[in-house]
Amino acid sequence: MAIVIGAKPESGYDDPMGLMADCHRRIERFLETLRVVAQNASGRELSEEEARAVGTALIYFRDAAPRHTADEEDSLFPRMRAAASCDVISTLTQISELDADHRRAAMLHQSTDSMFNRWLQQRKLAPNESQQLQADLRTLCQIYKKHIAVEESIVFPLARRILNSSVQLAMGEEMKCRRGIRSGAEPAVRKQSSGEHASGQQKPATA
Repeated sequence: MAIVIGAKPESGYDDPMGLMADCHRRIERFLETLRVVAQNASGRELSEEEARAVGTALIYFRDAAPRHTADEEDSLFPRMRAAASCDVISTLTQISELDADHRRAAMLHQSTDSMFNRWLQQRKLAPNESQQLQADLRTLCQIYKKHIAVEESIVFPLARRILNSSVQLAMGEEMKCRRGIRSGAEPAVRKQSSGEHASGQQKPATA
């Protein structure tokens, strides 16, 4: 992956909220790849480029994205609930809604993964299957748009304020463990190529 001069580097494990926001950018990018391909290739066989882009995105959502969900549900949200500050109490309903978003998104990802794999194997989807795939992807886009906005405008800033540095470092260590990274290691620098586009030819990132 080419390095873009002046691009924002990925966050380190000492900044778990920053890493989660980095994961959001990958989710947006890979989801847009799937949405664009499903729309543009409807009714026909996928090109080699489209098939590679779809395969990369599916691998990301199947293997890497669940780690991001665990980062939030197992490392972040429980610590915020335990903080019991007035600010957290006022956001508990939103945090519960974020949990529900994860469950809805997981079901839709199972459906879209199945339909894309059918498309790759059978070379073509029936019109009703193509319409359902596009509808599911639109719903996923809507879920993530709202979900990410709430987390990045409310939840993550609040977490940075109420969770001290030792707690955030502990979260970072848990995130490393989920990714099989030894203690003390940092994520490889990974930036978006200036030539990257919606059909996104790139290796799946570690969420």
